[in-house]
Amino acid sequence: MQRHVADETCLHLRVTADGCVSRRSFFRLGTAALAGSGLLGQIRLHADELKKQGRSCILVWLAGGPSQMETWDPKPGTPNGGQTKAISTKVSGVQIAEYWPKLAGSLDRWGLIRSMTNKEGAHERATYQLHTGRRPTGSLKFPNIGSVVAEQLGRRNAELPNFVSIGNTIGSGFLGVHSQPFIVHKAGALPDNVSQSVPKDHLERRLAMLHEQNAQFALAGAKNLAEEQQGLYAQATRMVLSPKLKAFQLEGESEKTREVYGHSAFGQGLLVARRLVESGVPFVEVQRGGWDNHQEVFKAMPKMAGEVDQGISALADDLHQRGLLE
Repeated sequence: MQRHVADETCLHLRVTADGCVSRRSFFRLGTAALAGSGLLGQIRLHADELKKQGRSCILVWLAGGPSQMETWDPKPGTPNGGQTKAISTKVSGVQIAEYWPKLAGSLDRWGLIRSMTNKEGAHERATYQLHTGRRPTGSLKFPNIGSVVAEQLGRRNAELPNFVSIGNTIGSGFLGVHSQPFIVHKAGALPDNVSQSVPKDHLERRLAMLHEQNAQFALAGAKNLAEEQQGLYAQATRMVLSPKLKAFQLEGESEKTREVYGHSAFGQGLLVARRLVESGVPFVEVQRGGWDNHQEVFKAMPKMAGEVDQGISALADDLHQRGLLE
């Protein structure tokens, strides 16, 4: 008798041990479970082909959770709909909230999902779940979706990190340090401690001494730890010496381009994200917090939504013009 064991993903979807899901269940899963058990295997399966194609992903994370009624699924005229008005979009018959006029004008480029649900009520748990595809239970830490992409599509000898997050995010879990997100706290400026402080030959001598010390440490019984540390130093060295490091800076962008994205930290972060994917970074996450609106929602929405509406629309247009938009 064949035994069937089911696992549960972040949206409470039942998946058999064979990894089988129905077509309906697959679409119920949605993008939030991309790092879950079934689709993790799909990334592995297609990793080589995706590497050849040079695919990258930009994740926009609106921390706090914006209300669906003030974003993509307004409910005007209903008892709980509030004062938010609905506006028409480029897709016939589809309306979104009034705060997103630019995205409304380009909605034919986007996939709009209104059916996703989740049972987590705590921000931290939900953030973990939607980044990893797993509930935060037990001692096993699951990887961020960006870490999964970095592990499968990234290159160990890359000059830039395979996963960059502009703002704090979930870590790499059991995938380890090589897939850990590289955190940037200020968009448009060089990350901390990456400027070359000594001539290249001095740096190489220092690294040679460090390598010798690590080799002795490895012989003392810490081979795996020493190799891991040596790999991190090698990665950092490639980054410090790489001309691609300028992707983190915006001095090379025209004032017109920066204005199109918006001078908010979020808008400039999206511009950095575009520069990073152009430089071959497989996964970039851009954070915009402040969406936990328990009060004065309608007062806050024009500014908050305005920044995101402008920034994402500019990013989509820019990627399209450069032939980078799928």
